[in-house]
Amino acid sequence: KSRGEIMRIAYARVSTDKQELHRQLDALEKVGYDKLIQEKFTGTQKKRTGLDSLFNTVRSGDTVIIESISRLGRKTLDILSTVEELKEQDVEVISLKENLDTSTPTGQAMFQMMAVIAQLERDLTVQRVNEGLASAKARGVKLGRPIMDKQKVKDALSLYDSGHYSVKDIIRITGISQGSLYRKIKERESHLVIYWVQYFLTFH
Repeated sequence: KSRGEIMRIAYARVSTDKQELHRQLDALEKVGYDKLIQEKFTGTQKKRTGLDSLFNTVRSGDTVIIESISRLGRKTLDILSTVEELKEQDVEVISLKENLDTSTPTGQAMFQMMAVIAQLERDLTVQRVNEGLASAKARGVKLGRPIMDKQKVKDALSLYDSGHYSVKDIIRITGISQGSLYRKIKERESHLVIYWVQYFLTFH
């Protein structure tokens, strides 16, 4: 199709080179699209060339189709930012797994709810981490001292979510390894957004 026409653009992504896109591509093929953009993205990459290509391709009136909302980002805030950027270009988003369409009132309400929840999560996390660090300092606890593995993970994820600490800082403060931190981040990326989407669909 020429770029003068409104297009349905499919976007598929996996997080590692070992994963395959077949399942996503099959789902996207069933609903149909005019153009496909795909990529394999890992947390060690600084740029997502596929997502950059998507933004360079879309035009006002287009629709982006994804197999799952989690394909747009690793965290709720990342996903919201991507969707908002697309909406600013007058581009709608359809997610097949969640039966979500941002052109509908229900879809718009869902993303507004997600935005509120994401901001609340961030505010509470920052407050909790700061209070915990202040308490530890007051007790004379040396940051980075070995603690229970589960607590290490919890503290590390809280620091990561706060957005105020680098990976190097988190490793120094908690004692968790870089590999463990990235693994835990990846494990939960497919759960948080889906949970709130399912919650919204269940009660609305």
